[in-house]
Amino acid sequence: MDEVLVITGGGRGIGAATALLAGERGYRVCVNYRADAASAEGIVERIRAVGGTAVAVQADVSRTAEVERLFETAERELGPLTALVNNAGTLEKQCRLDELDEDRLTRIWAANITGPFLCAAAAVRRMSTRYGGRGGAIVNVGSAASRLGSPGEYVDYAASKGALDSMTRGLSLEVAAEGIRVNCVRPGLIHTDIHALGGEPGRVDRVGPNLPMGRGGQPEEVAEAILYLLSPAASYITGSFLEAAGGR
Repeated sequence: MDEVLVITGGGRGIGAATALLAGERGYRVCVNYRADAASAEGIVERIRAVGGTAVAVQADVSRTAEVERLFETAERELGPLTALVNNAGTLEKQCRLDELDEDRLTRIWAANITGPFLCAAAAVRRMSTRYGGRGGAIVNVGSAASRLGSPGEYVDYAASKGALDSMTRGLSLEVAAEGIRVNCVRPGLIHTDIHALGGEPGRVDRVGPNLPMGRGGQPEEVAEAILYLLSPAASYITGSFLEAAGGR
């Protein structure tokens, strides 16, 4: 298999599950992280332990120069890029919109909007046939929050994921004739540590029983959806949204 994947925020949660599954399926994986080197290196070691190829690369994906260094390093270490998973993102403590401040919004937009835009641009410049590439696939990790709005908790986070929805659709149309497919997986309540950032580590346990499927999801279930959209099995799918939200 001659596939090279960059996954942002790949050291934990959905990103880590996706990196591990991709490594098992033969992708050469670049595990990006911003601060937690130990977690990212741990994922790389687990991929290598089963015979896969992976590297960990630190970069703040909201910064252009660091994004370029990330992609240059990935290609130097692993080969020409064929896939990107825009997974890195964040949220902050639960609150109402009228309690938000400018600094919080700036942080949310940087992580959840600017980062995916910059990484998608870097990937297109490397994969698009317009630039001499051989094509590839981009999967954005959105959120069911973009449909639901997250009132009383994370309206800013939901809005940032709404922007990612719009980017998915627009970019898919821009590069459809250039050999690149762009799709989005929208997870719902998933058992990851992102909920601790919001001040409620047990949020999935509280809300999960009220979902149509009666439970929260696991990162590995989302990873399966992401790998499907990256794979040849989804070769005629672009500009689409795959819900991984337990029926919500």
